[in-house]
Amino acid sequence: MEINMKRLQRRFYEMASIGSTENEGVHRLALSDQDKIARDTFIDWSKQAGFLVRIDDFGNIYVRKEGTASKKPIVIGSHLDTVPKGGKYDGSLGVLAGFEILESLLEIEPLETPVEVVVFTNEEGARFPNPMLGSGAISGVFSKQHVYDMVDDDGITFESELERIGYKGDKANRLKEFEAFFELHIEQGPVLEQQGLPIGLVKGIQGLSWHTVQFTGESDHAGTTPISYRRDPMQSAAKAIMRIGEWVENLGDETLVTFGKISSLPNTINVIPSEVTFSMDIRHPNKKVLLRRIETAKTLIREVALEDDTQSLCEDLSLMLPVLFDESLIDLLQSSCQQHGIGYHEMFSGAGHDAMYMNNLGPTVMLFSPSVNGKSHCEEEETSWEDIEKSVKVLGESVVRLASSVR
Repeated sequence: MEINMKRLQRRFYEMASIGSTENEGVHRLALSDQDKIARDTFIDWSKQAGFLVRIDDFGNIYVRKEGTASKKPIVIGSHLDTVPKGGKYDGSLGVLAGFEILESLLEIEPLETPVEVVVFTNEEGARFPNPMLGSGAISGVFSKQHVYDMVDDDGITFESELERIGYKGDKANRLKEFEAFFELHIEQGPVLEQQGLPIGLVKGIQGLSWHTVQFTGESDHAGTTPISYRRDPMQSAAKAIMRIGEWVENLGDETLVTFGKISSLPNTINVIPSEVTFSMDIRHPNKKVLLRRIETAKTLIREVALEDDTQSLCEDLSLMLPVLFDESLIDLLQSSCQQHGIGYHEMFSGAGHDAMYMNNLGPTVMLFSPSVNGKSHCEEEETSWEDIEKSVKVLGESVVRLASSVR
């Protein structure tokens, strides 16, 4: 199967023009007018090529090339929505690479196995706050009512926007089973570029745990209260953040910790705060290790509170356990890389993707293309077309080999 890179690039840049920003990024929030134009464009291309199109009750779009036999489909998918002033590769690359493979399949001997490309709704979670709503809904992670009742910052519901742009489809159209699910995505990190390798074979998605940490002390005057008399929760928060950060750094493994938000009360320059709250994000690709890391971090927080005579509280917000992808599909991608002499790196994804939830429905795998300077979710997002060509070639060949082997 020959991949037509000129055709893929033409479609890619046409899609990137929908919601384009001054700095060559893309601003295309889920179920917005720009998202509708992108969806309509994709469906027009699909119908012109003669593919079957269906839309489910969450607005997920499925484009299907029928096989010559009645079999479960091989599915390739990602998303078309972006974060505010995001990049043009995140999500769209996976959709349009899948569509190019579908078009290329028209030019070879028909396969017995059907092949589909799916566009998932609201993957980013930038407008409606739960990310991966479309894939999470069809895989049973989110209830239909939960998804429909989700509101954006203006109080507009997911369901009403789905209806407004004409993409409230039929429940019967949901993807229910498949032979395999593939997702091509940009890495969104620096690892592949640093290693000089064009493809990442993704073994799974690391687990993450979110927490709100609160230290409580005594509010008092900044000028009249001696240091030795203070019960300062800001000092405790700073100490805890430093201690946990140093502990993780000394581990030297795949553990990640991030403190992204912090607030204090009364939040006044000349008052010792009474309360300080910050967020804690802990990640690791191994379930048992992740759970141990969480408990150690909580222990360090309690120790700081005891030392400083403050009180601490660590509230659990969410826990997403690690996801492991199908080993046979990883082997298939690996074999395709080796056959063409294309270098690759086996790795875990640090970010969530639709494949994370599709893994609940059947055998799933991801592959990454390198991100220039590791940048993503910004207008500077870039991936070289030389690397993209290698990824699409490996993905396309893997799809054909799998389709030919399905009995």
